[in-house]
Amino acid sequence: MEPSSATGSAERDSDAVLELRGVSKQFVVGRRTIPALRRVSLAVRRGRVTGLIGPDGAGKTTLMRLSVGLLAPDQGQVRALGFDATRESLAVQSRVGYMPQRFGLYEDLSVQENLDLYADLQGVPPAARAGRYEELMRMTGLARFTARLAGRLSGGMKQKLGLACTLVRPPQLLLLDEPTVGVDPVSRRELWQIVYRLVQQEGMTVLLSTAYLDEAERCDEIILMHDGEVLGDGPPGQFREKSRGRTYLVTAPGQRKRVVQAKLAAAAPVVDALIQGDRVRLVLDSEAAPQPAALLPGVAGVSIQSVPPRLEDSFVAMLKNRRAEDRGARPPDPAASAPARRRNGGGPVIEVSGVQRRFGNFYAVKGVTFQVERGEVFGLLGANGAGKSTTFRMLCGLLPASAGRLRVAGVDLRTAAAAARARIGYMSQKFSLYGNLSVGENLRFFSSAYGLSGRRQREQMDRALEQFDLAPMADTPSLDLPLGHKQRLAMACALMHEPDILFLDEPTSGVDPLARRDFWRRINALAEQHVTVMVTTHFMEEAEYCDRLAIMADGEILALGTPEEVKQRQRSAEHPEPTMEDAFIALIEGKGQTTASG
Repeated sequence: MEPSSATGSAERDSDAVLELRGVSKQFVVGRRTIPALRRVSLAVRRGRVTGLIGPDGAGKTTLMRLSVGLLAPDQGQVRALGFDATRESLAVQSRVGYMPQRFGLYEDLSVQENLDLYADLQGVPPAARAGRYEELMRMTGLARFTARLAGRLSGGMKQKLGLACTLVRPPQLLLLDEPTVGVDPVSRRELWQIVYRLVQQEGMTVLLSTAYLDEAERCDEIILMHDGEVLGDGPPGQFREKSRGRTYLVTAPGQRKRVVQAKLAAAAPVVDALIQGDRVRLVLDSEAAPQPAALLPGVAGVSIQSVPPRLEDSFVAMLKNRRAEDRGARPPDPAASAPARRRNGGGPVIEVSGVQRRFGNFYAVKGVTFQVERGEVFGLLGANGAGKSTTFRMLCGLLPASAGRLRVAGVDLRTAAAAARARIGYMSQKFSLYGNLSVGENLRFFSSAYGLSGRRQREQMDRALEQFDLAPMADTPSLDLPLGHKQRLAMACALMHEPDILFLDEPTSGVDPLARRDFWRRINALAEQHVTVMVTTHFMEEAEYCDRLAIMADGEILALGTPEEVKQRQRSAEHPEPTMEDAFIALIEGKGQTTASG
């Protein structure tokens, strides 16, 4: 591997506001020593937005905590704004703003009370507060909600409040660790507008980690990390160029997109195959022009179109090549070790008719109606607070409907919720794992809860450890797992009893592109075995994997259909080829304008 340019920049860049020189850090977990950073050298330059990207466990959060003096390096030096972050940590923390992944809002306090608390903690004089509060509330759009309890805010509003609390005293350097995890596209866009404003109007420097590569495209510079090392740094375009001449869109009329993607992913020259609308996006291992007959033998009418590369193309290609070097082969196909399962009979297995859910005088779900067919991957999308999770909880029998009819696997949830729960698997937003239990103990607990015992339990546990590549960490407490491994374990637990229907509530929130790809390969394999999958997501590219989807806002369905149908309805002169994110934002904003005018 060529040495990272970050190493040199740390030594020569006089405009750097954050520098790491030869920094190493390791943690001891049980009997294992885990290296988090390995002799990392890099520089973050003044007045720029620098993106920190890399797979789960790459060391991004450790780097940020070292940068603000919350951790001390085992080796090397960290300097922030000219101060040694270890010996002069208080000076650093008084000048640097840091918003961790789980920002500490006090949910029983109001928006205003949270601001006051953080102003006290940051030593902001009372005379300076009113003007700063007004500016922050205008910037975040929270001015109308200062009396609302933080616990009653939507996910996107909580993130904006967390950012406002971090900015009560304007920092010179702002560190944001995954600030857009779990928020919808509209809120993500608003958060980015705030970041741009801070840099352009207040002269702030921002270091931002993200799992979303479309966000990294917006940064001035990016730093790519893997396994505690810096693989490279530079502007996004520098990374995109690594895939120039190797990216294509493949169309196979009359073929199911999941099947086409699986065939293409198995082809020798293919590094990455990603569903994109009704086509499949390819990244190849060389610039040799691909031939339809070689990629999809026996499939007629295949067309291949060259397209410009994206940052994600190069990111995935680099990390897959690194993974192949480490493992010596491609990752195993999740379908290969899955038991063959075929579900008999057709027709809808989820029926929702006129369903409402009321909390006091507030309607979280208002007259929702849709059906999901057997073996279908159905997406439920919406802004934070749209009613998606409430709908999920009702379908899982965890929450009764206030009105309407719910049938799952042929069972009426009003009269036989327990019978329906025995036939479904549920993976919640927060991964309902027991942190103090090991991977193996979690599998044993959930399999017992689903009624498995004896030989069948042992077989299912062994299969889960193998299929989800969890065997090497069977004795590791789940609390200590990287996010992507927690996701795998949570999904394995939900599948222990081989359910007919799988509910996945924002299962890939915050995980990196490689983990998302592995996850969807497993979902596609299940769908091909006629398991019905219902999923919520805030990541619009994942919506392309769904056979059909519904977009919700304020407890109502705004659009229902295939991804292509939903995008088609939003085509305009301004957006002749809208992305799913374009369509989503247009629908949500249209709903807001209708509500305001009404």
